[in-house]
Amino acid sequence: MQGFGVHTSMWTMSWDRQGAERAIAAAEHYKMDFIEIPMLDAASVDAAHTRALLDKSGLRAVCSLGLPEAVWASKNPEGAIAHLKQAMDKTAELGGEALSGVTFGGIGERTGGYPTEKEYDNVARALDAAAKYAKQKGLLFGIEPVNRYENHLINTGWQAVNMIERVGSDNIFIHLDTYHMNIEEKGAGNGILDARDYLRYIHLSESDRGTPGSGTCDWDEIFSTLAAIEFKGGLAMESFINMPPEIAFGLSVWRPVAKNFEEVMDNGLPFLRNKASQYRL
Repeated sequence: MQGFGVHTSMWTMSWDRQGAERAIAAAEHYKMDFIEIPMLDAASVDAAHTRALLDKSGLRAVCSLGLPEAVWASKNPEGAIAHLKQAMDKTAELGGEALSGVTFGGIGERTGGYPTEKEYDNVARALDAAAKYAKQKGLLFGIEPVNRYENHLINTGWQAVNMIERVGSDNIFIHLDTYHMNIEEKGAGNGILDARDYLRYIHLSESDRGTPGSGTCDWDEIFSTLAAIEFKGGLAMESFINMPPEIAFGLSVWRPVAKNFEEVMDNGLPFLRNKASQYRL
């Protein structure tokens, strides 16, 4: 997981054959190193078809998800384990390097109260089993802290560190996201420093989930801190243009964040690549 990637939500959230063909062709056009595939319906993914497209394009892949409510790990750890195993099977079949995202819970999971020790115990149990299964499949396994409006369990880099150390697994990595960090961290640099020992992947997303460089994220702080810790992981651009209603609800995306994907890719991608070059990443 190195180089510049893009979440394929830029072009599709339905990873059917048509969506895969469109997204992979577009990512190849923009000379990405890898793509991030939404593993929202693992059973429907044609892994052989995707793998053939990836092999032809030379692109690498990471897969990501959030758990559906029926298998939120805090309430149903066994269901979460089964769901994550199915997603990892597909990730391995299509040649992916990792499964990451909100693997510890759901996007939109909130109880209205503080997290409980029972919830964290259940999450740790699910993550431990998932990490062991990932190792068997030759995959990396990540957890992505998200903001308080999307999940009440893990919102910051230091909370992700606490969970990894609670689990005690040696193959769970932290996957940060600048959009969430802009809300939750006491400075993006502090979040990166907190997560540094486990940080292998980061979403580069603007404060409104739109075009990087057009919002309030402090990109110099972000890139300079990544350079300071000698970050060698994946830099994944993420922006949500066309959201299906069920995803828009979980992410609270109620309006277009950019005119189209061309606006994001043609303006945001060069901006991020220039920052990475400036800070020698």
